[in-house]
Amino acid sequence: MYEPRIYRDRIPEDGLCSFRVMMGESDLWIRADEDLSSEALSALREARRQIAGYIRRDPAFLKSLIPHPVQEDAPPLVRKMAEAGEKAGVGPMAAVAGAIAEYVGGRLSRLSGEVIVENGGDVFLSIARPRKVGIWAGNSSLSGKVALEVTPEETPLAVCTSSGTVGHSLSFGKADAAVAMAESGPLADAVATALGNRVQKPEDIRRGMEWAMGIKGVRGVLVIVGDRMGALGIVRLARA
Repeated sequence: MYEPRIYRDRIPEDGLCSFRVMMGESDLWIRADEDLSSEALSALREARRQIAGYIRRDPAFLKSLIPHPVQEDAPPLVRKMAEAGEKAGVGPMAAVAGAIAEYVGGRLSRLSGEVIVENGGDVFLSIARPRKVGIWAGNSSLSGKVALEVTPEETPLAVCTSSGTVGHSLSFGKADAAVAMAESGPLADAVATALGNRVQKPEDIRRGMEWAMGIKGVRGVLVIVGDRMGALGIVRLARA
């Protein structure tokens, strides 16, 4: 089921060209130096081809909620998803949105000095000046009021969000927002999912964040539950 992504209406215009690319379940909001819709669609098609083609060979890859080993000749994107799931202790499809955002963003980065790809709350950034990534946390009093500051030196960077109260993605937790930052899109997405699963109440925030920061490659995490928030790592908070 498609859910309107109303948070996109809050993105300010600041000189970059904004455009949307859709295919199947994938709905990407992209910002770049110019309209690269055709190139983005080509990259999205290739990413989905790798994943869908592998699922036809190995249907368990799609449904597994625990780490799932893949065949030696699995496509590169599939291997990255499986590796991220293994590190985070979740199924490989928990990494799919971040994987696609990174794949498309990486391709477009060859053509544009700045690229931002948002895929259902999972963001890939390759930027030339400091940017803010706003955090949407549903009915939390902090929703839409908090942002993460990201500098060019920190990119390429993925900022991925999971929620047990917003959207249709599967979560076993109660966090309004569980955010993970990593150079790897698949890893950030998988860790955000796993972190969200671990948070049932505000008292779980610190324990969950410390667990996530113990995973190699994770740079920062943030969790919002109601009016409570915690952050660890390279997290610089700002007003959205």
